[in-house]
Amino acid sequence: MKLMDTDAILLSLKLALWTLAIIIPFGVWVAHSLTRLQRGKPWLEALLALPLVLPPTVLGYYLLLGLGSKSFFGFPLVFSFTGILIASLIVNLPFAIQPIQRAFEAINPGIREAAQVSGLSNWQIFRLIELPLAWRGITSAAVLTFAHTLGEFGVILMVGGAIPGETKTVSIAIYDKVQSFDTAGAGLLSFILLGISLVAIALSYGVFGRHPASSKG
Repeated sequence: MKLMDTDAILLSLKLALWTLAIIIPFGVWVAHSLTRLQRGKPWLEALLALPLVLPPTVLGYYLLLGLGSKSFFGFPLVFSFTGILIASLIVNLPFAIQPIQRAFEAINPGIREAAQVSGLSNWQIFRLIELPLAWRGITSAAVLTFAHTLGEFGVILMVGGAIPGETKTVSIAIYDKVQSFDTAGAGLLSFILLGISLVAIALSYGVFGRHPASSKG
């Protein structure tokens, strides 16, 4: 019996990297927009934070409806890598947006005002000043999103099933090994995820928690 499910590990890494590549730029844009938004901001923040509190079965059910035979794309995306990628993006919204938003909000407004007085455009202020000051929040968001994607189980299982090489991630492989009483294989994969999660959390606290991106005097 094979202890190490290499295909599942590689698929999980692929899913995590694709999720990062898409959600971090989107998260930067949304987080930056939220710092300037006034009307309706609490409702939008609540909507983006829903994946934190919704049971995976509830979120998975709605994703099944949205990605099934009558999906928004005109063709079904369930039980495919594209389907679990979309599910991963939605599930990781809070992890990708909240740390970046807090980093942007910690920037002293006086810095922006001084930059405007100096004649910099909004894009130049964002690219040359705000983005570098918020890099710790962006790094924290990337680390947390990566680790959470590797460990996501419920929503991925509902949307993608357990197709080897297509939708069977590490967390699902662990579940399958437990179901087949392969405790050694499940233990090895669980230890790998535990190690990655521990390193990710340590990096997140070290980069973002110990050295906050605040520029307030």
